[in-house]
Amino acid sequence: MNDLSIPVFADIENAYERIKPYVHRTPVMSSSLLNEFFDAQLYFKCENFQKVGAFKFRGATNAVNLLSQEELARGLVTHSSGNHAAALSLAARNRGAKAFIVMPSNSPGVKKLAVAGYGADIRYCEPNLKAREDTAGEIIRETGATFIHAYDNFNVIAGQGTAGYELLNDYTDLEMIVGPVGGGGLMSGTAIAVKGLKPGIKVIGAEPLGADDAYRSIKSGKYISHHKPNTIADGLLTTLSKRTFAILSENLDDIFTVTEKSIINCMRLVWERMKIIIEPSSAVSLAVVEENPDVFRGKKVGIILSGGNIDLGNIPF
Repeated sequence: MNDLSIPVFADIENAYERIKPYVHRTPVMSSSLLNEFFDAQLYFKCENFQKVGAFKFRGATNAVNLLSQEELARGLVTHSSGNHAAALSLAARNRGAKAFIVMPSNSPGVKKLAVAGYGADIRYCEPNLKAREDTAGEIIRETGATFIHAYDNFNVIAGQGTAGYELLNDYTDLEMIVGPVGGGGLMSGTAIAVKGLKPGIKVIGAEPLGADDAYRSIKSGKYISHHKPNTIADGLLTTLSKRTFAILSENLDDIFTVTEKSIINCMRLVWERMKIIIEPSSAVSLAVVEENPDVFRGKKVGIILSGGNIDLGNIPF
């Protein structure tokens, strides 16, 4: 595979069969009160109930399970401040492999504890991309470990697409699917999966206004790699890769940005009305519905809740 290889629908189907024994088939939940409030039929794919509390476990499991025994023996490495770190740690442990995780020193305490709990070897670094990449490079030189990127990875993207694949198989009459965009791995896989199952469905990206590189890239048709994100949705601080930009440019029907106020409001709505814990990044999808009622009114809409990992001592409401 070259550096910009892109999965096709068959890769999502194969990933689904490969990871089935390891991942949860997460529930799809609805709320008559929220349906009435938003004047739409909303179906929430609850990846907050996935192992490690986020969809990331799907992609990590698919990538790890495609490695050879020789590669597994040398270990795996990534840099991540959150859910991918935990996902890769557990996926590696399930295959008896060592995981080396580079985490910025300012990573949330709850996420540091989670990664340590899965038995990973954590290396802390300064909170910038160069330090993360340099530290990961040192580990690769020391150990020969295989690097697995959080989203710019063919097999990770194929694995992430299994969430949308499950959702549309469960609810075949959905007209739209909305999900959050950070690095773009989730929505790249989702778009490939659901367009393969139902070509006419609309796939819509959701992004915080304070971290809108994907919005600006897709609307301008030019890849924008640098930005200074500022959002409560800490899982969406990353930028697109050239690979995810290419996939989303081809397959997204639209992308919207939302305010911090809407993110917090929708997060609270889900907590209070549905009695489930989601992190701010998950609420970005519902915030798009709140801010653009004319787009979704009367529609059957799948909403991907990407995760539920949040520091309960730092809730924004």
